[in-house]
Amino acid sequence: MTAHFVDLLDGLRRRSLRMASLVQDIVQEACEALFHADHDMARRVVARDQDVDSEEVQVESEVIRLLALYQPVGSDLRLLCTVLKVNNDLERVADCAVNVAERAKHVDVRTLGGPYEDLRQMGPIVEHMFANAVKSYGAQSVDDAQKVFLEEEAVDALYGQIIRRVVAEASAHPDKMASFLDILSVAKNFERIADHATNIAEDVVYVRTGEIVRHRRP
Repeated sequence: MTAHFVDLLDGLRRRSLRMASLVQDIVQEACEALFHADHDMARRVVARDQDVDSEEVQVESEVIRLLALYQPVGSDLRLLCTVLKVNNDLERVADCAVNVAERAKHVDVRTLGGPYEDLRQMGPIVEHMFANAVKSYGAQSVDDAQKVFLEEEAVDALYGQIIRRVVAEASAHPDKMASFLDILSVAKNFERIADHATNIAEDVVYVRTGEIVRHRRP
């Protein structure tokens, strides 16, 4: 490939990494808004989603342009495909963070006992998973991708635990049903962020090794 294409590909990758960093900030802010009942922070998360949406469109357009103009093969093609897939996951993560922030704007989950405590455990794990996914994407590190895989089971276990607690406590406190539904929504969005982090980690393994590992990990 020409030096010009290499420069364009490097610029695209750096732009994708800036988007990943932006989404990581949004996830952290959504968690802060939720766990500290910070309504101003929740509104900031919602507002910043527009920046992510704009970047998603621009990155996708550039990937398609490079594919059409240069018809890359081998590792360059894998990288472009990975950027395109990660781009979609990043936008979805930002949407999940917005959903969390929207819930934080009208409910104080700290009043809901057991399910809240489970959520407090789940939030930091999900933040850490996504941070490792972004780190692995930036460094194209399979080792950091493996760290994401290791935390996936813990998130799934906590999600199931939250569902069981909500079912048990909602029957005893039907007056709080709307708030319990908010808890379930937040937990589901955390679980989805973890899924997208796993997708990104799997794509890192692919771009580094050429091996497709989704559906094949134990």
